[in-house]
Amino acid sequence: MTDTSSPRGATRFARVRARLEAVQPTSGWRSWVYEFLLFGFKQGWACLFGALMLGLLLGTHFLYPEHAWLARNDFLTLAAVAIQIGMLAFRLENWEEAKIILAFHVTGTIMEQFKTRAGSWNYDVGGVLHIGLVPLYSGFMYAAVGSYIARIWRIFGIHMTHWPSRWQLIALATAIYVNFFAHHWLPDIRWPLFAVIVLMFWRSRFFFTPFRHERWMPILLGFFLVALFIWFAENIGTFAHAWSYPNQRHGWAMVSPAKLGSWYLLMIISVVMVSLIHHDDRQMSLQSPAN
Repeated sequence: MTDTSSPRGATRFARVRARLEAVQPTSGWRSWVYEFLLFGFKQGWACLFGALMLGLLLGTHFLYPEHAWLARNDFLTLAAVAIQIGMLAFRLENWEEAKIILAFHVTGTIMEQFKTRAGSWNYDVGGVLHIGLVPLYSGFMYAAVGSYIARIWRIFGIHMTHWPSRWQLIALATAIYVNFFAHHWLPDIRWPLFAVIVLMFWRSRFFFTPFRHERWMPILLGFFLVALFIWFAENIGTFAHAWSYPNQRHGWAMVSPAKLGSWYLLMIISVVMVSLIHHDDRQMSLQSPAN
């Protein structure tokens, strides 16, 4: 699926991308370098919302006044809302992506309520824009994941082969989401879930077009690379004291690599949510070839 937005309705990025893709690099290594740089530019644009959120966390960590009349938590929430409004107003984002951000914000906030009460991690207290122990800006960090997936889906014209059926995906995502809560009382079934994921996706590939030629990658590898990227971002977030795990309460330490598994599972939920919101796009882009 390619971006078919009309010139009037297109995002600013769509117009910039069209100019960059119109360039005719010479063949050979120059063409490869140009494609690699264009791939990086598109990835950077897809990460825009998440990058701005990380910038906010780091900036306020180092520069926000300790005794300001507006609590840092509230400032972060208001700034995240302002970023969202600004991206829509300046057409840096479309309304479909905004819907996904909202859906991820709600889903993430529900999980945060439970996890903070269970002691899995905690936030600094302060401010009035919170629900229970969870400041409202936390939902935007989940929303950044959804925003990224929605953007790369459109920007790279992603489509898949050997893709599970809709009901299988929904059942798997539901089991993963329930296990995030239930493992506090019942046996943790993440390893059986990983086994199911391998069985469901081991033949699946996703195809993407960074420039002129379509490329492909195994779905399982793609999920891992995005999970790894999120884990790096999580280390930045905890360093900026956006939240803390129990082992970080007396000083920052690297987030356990075991969290990669949690983010890998979250990728399944994220892809299913984006595909449900982009229902029509999914019908066009996720058809498996006849066997």
